[in-house]
This record gives sequence, C-alpha cells and structure tokens, in this order.
Amino acid sequence: MMRLYLFAEGQTEQTFADTLIKPYLAQREVFMHYPRLIAHARKKGKVHRGGGRNYAPMRNDILRSLNEDSNRDVFFTTMIDLYAIHPDFPGLAEAESLRQNPIERVEFLEQRFAEDINDYRFIPYIQLHEYEAYLFADPTCFEYLDASRTKEIEALQAIANQYETPELINDGQQTSLSKRIIAQFPDYEKAKPVFGTQLAERIGLQVIRSRCPHFNAWLSRLESLNNYRNNSAETV
Repeated sequence: MMRLYLFAEGQTEQTFADTLIKPYLAQREVFMHYPRLIAHARKKGKVHRGGGRNYAPMRNDILRSLNEDSNRDVFFTTMIDLYAIHPDFPGLAEAESLRQNPIERVEFLEQRFAEDINDYRFIPYIQLHEYEAYLFADPTCFEYLDASRTKEIEALQAIANQYETPELINDGQQTSLSKRIIAQFPDYEKAKPVFGTQLAERIGLQVIRSRCPHFNAWLSRLESLNNYRNNSAETV
C-alpha cells in the first residue's frame, strides 16, 4: 500500500482529483489523501492557498510537506497549469526554445521542477495547457449543460478536431481552452469547480487518458507507485 499527497492549483483540479483519480488509484492500492490547494503566499505566518502564481511559496509548501511526512511509503505530486505558469518557475527561460513543442517543453519543466525539489518521492505534473484539455477529449459532454446548444458544442468539437490531442490546443490569453469554452458556454466561468468535474465524469477517465497522453503518462506513473518506490529506493 502506498500513500499520495496531491497539490492542486485550484478547486477544479482539487475536486477532479478527489472525485475521479482518488477512487481509481485506491483500487490499485495507492491511497490519496484529500487533495490540498497549493500555497501561493505566506503572510504573517499564515499560508494562503489556491491559484498560486509565485513559485517560492509552492516550493516551500512541498518541501515542508516532504519533511513532515518522511516515510518511504508516501509520494507527492502536483496538478498545476502550464498556462500562465509562474515567471520564476525553474527552467522557464531555458524552455522558451521548446515553445513549438509543448510536450517536450512541459517535460523539461517537470524535470527541472523535480531537480529543484530533489526528493525521489516527488512526482511533478504540469497540465498541458490547463485543466480544460480533459473536457476537449469529448466536447459532447457539454450536452450536460444544455443539450439544445448544438452549434456551440459543434464549435468546440471543431476545435478539438484540429489537434492530435487537446493537450496541444494553444494557450494564448484569448484562445486558451477555458476561454474557448466560456465563449460558447458563459455559465462555465462562474461554476468551473462544479461543472469541470461533472463534465469530466461524463467523459470518463479512460477516454480522457486515451486523448491526453501527457495526463495518461502521469496517471500511469501514479498507479504503479508500488513498483516505482522499490526501483527509486534502490537508486537513492
């Protein structure tokens, strides 16, 4: 049996991880604690969490948790966005040359993140480019919000069809995944933590994995943590 702590960027990731990932991993004897929002600031001794845009508080939050639970049967991971990633994130300037290859870019940043934390129990995951990539795995899920809005759903499907994977949909300020959804379904913006998970549930974890290879690689690593712990411990 392995234990897992997950640091989520926002409430949407927090709810998604608790609702879909946690029970899935439990079936594989990987037991996730309730996902916690990652720190974005620390003022007067109080940690402020969620939607962080500063790297130092995130880093300190992770390091503090690693120190608080130093057991070898526990791992730590993240769900943070590549979109609008923190300017002081390790390796960000170096990764600029990889901008035309988002998968290589995000893998490079994850590697630098892991190196900076420097603990084999830490498994960084950065979403390409943000949570809504999972919803573009099957845009027909938006029938749940309003089945009569076929033109809006078709517009989202047309966007998804342009890309090999929704993880490659670009991350411009006006063309990010969430902005594209809000343009068709404005109500999504006000209730993202609720709708985001409900829509993902309609799609299903296996479909999301089949359409989002970077997400799938991360989840595959988590579900194999029992083997990973043994292999990693041998190299420490």
